[in-house]
Amino acid sequence: MGLWNAIAVGFKEIWAHKFRSLLTMLGIILGVSSLIAMSALVEGMEKGSREALVAVGGLQKFRIESQPVPVEQRHLRDFATGVTLGDVYAIQNNAPEVLKISPEMRMEPSPTLSANGKNFRTWSTAGVWPVQLEMMEHNIEHGRCFNEVDDEQARSVCVIGTGIRDELWGNPEETGKEIIPLGQTLTINGSPFTVIGMFEHYESDQDRKTRLLRKAEEAERLASGLTNAPTGPKRMRGWGGNRRGGFAFWIKNNTVYVPLNTMWIKLLSGQTNTPSDKRLSEMEIKVRDVDKLELALSEIRNVMMVRHRGIEDFNVRTQEDWAEQINVFIKNARLSGGLIAGISLLVGGIGIMNIMLASISERIREIGIRKAVGAGALDIFVQIVVESTVIALIGGIAGVGTSYGLIQLIIAFTTTDNAPIVTVSSMAIAFGASAVIGVLAGLFPALKAARMNVIQSLRYD
Repeated sequence: MGLWNAIAVGFKEIWAHKFRSLLTMLGIILGVSSLIAMSALVEGMEKGSREALVAVGGLQKFRIESQPVPVEQRHLRDFATGVTLGDVYAIQNNAPEVLKISPEMRMEPSPTLSANGKNFRTWSTAGVWPVQLEMMEHNIEHGRCFNEVDDEQARSVCVIGTGIRDELWGNPEETGKEIIPLGQTLTINGSPFTVIGMFEHYESDQDRKTRLLRKAEEAERLASGLTNAPTGPKRMRGWGGNRRGGFAFWIKNNTVYVPLNTMWIKLLSGQTNTPSDKRLSEMEIKVRDVDKLELALSEIRNVMMVRHRGIEDFNVRTQEDWAEQINVFIKNARLSGGLIAGISLLVGGIGIMNIMLASISERIREIGIRKAVGAGALDIFVQIVVESTVIALIGGIAGVGTSYGLIQLIIAFTTTDNAPIVTVSSMAIAFGASAVIGVLAGLFPALKAARMNVIQSLRYD
């Protein structure tokens, strides 16, 4: 029997026992669909996590912040200065691998912002140099950023994110009109500041698609003559609403920047717990080449140790840990999801093996007749393996189609900020796995059928 004849016989057997074949394929269908869906969800999460990492500067950026002196240096804690503006100038002059550096004075706890009769406590209100915008991948959409003159003269000006605008002046999507609060007065803990710039709105790719879909639905609703807005109380959906698109994007949208000197003179110097010298919350540093990160860290540490007279009252935090955590999380997610999908495929393979053994028991006399008229053991072996493989391949094709519905079902019942991404490689791997399972599941039944005695098979009734 030729290969194509064996495949045709396999299809005939499946069609002759449709319901039984469908039940046999279920394990393969579930295994393939779960493998593709798992891979799509993990790809989406990985894309979202790496988007967030890039949004805050990537691996080229790290920060230096103050920390308590180590236990072995407690006797020197009265001499600890923390991170100061002098450290910034020292690193600029003595660390050639440093590309950009920006000091930051942050108000802690978060101050109360007031404008337009509304109050809001934002995530980050900080005094910085203008270079901070480049460090944090910020782009000014309206107005301008403060400059060196604003900083030198300690002018009461600020640049805000769209999240601040939404909370204090209103969300354009909800009000139906563009809101640009340039020139408006914003008070920070009662001190008035003039808004001179606003960042562009930051969002993940999934958040952008959701927003555009919402706009399209609204336009369709208006085109159909429905002018009334959906009723019901407005509610927050955890990290949804204004915080959609990931934590990093939400932070960038809810940031207020003022000139560094302004922060010190007009907001921090009057606090009773503030030291007399200009201590920084942290400094953001970007290196020229991520491949020379270790060299840059060594240069910076040497400068800091000299300036701090050997007192380790500072800490260096890179974003390598974040990147490593992403890699570990994705690896574990793929491993656990692959294990679950593998078990489903294994169960499907056992089902195929079981049904092929049952099929052989029903066809013992037929196998004997084929051997009697000249079919060899190899012909019988190939026929059974081909039949089991055909069942698995049909299940694999159905599983690829079912994976789309499974992904939509997961999205419906599990909120996620990152859209699943189905890749050709995941479909190829899942389909290939179903083919391998089909071949392996048919080996034992095929071997059993090939070894049947012709005389005993013909006597079987």
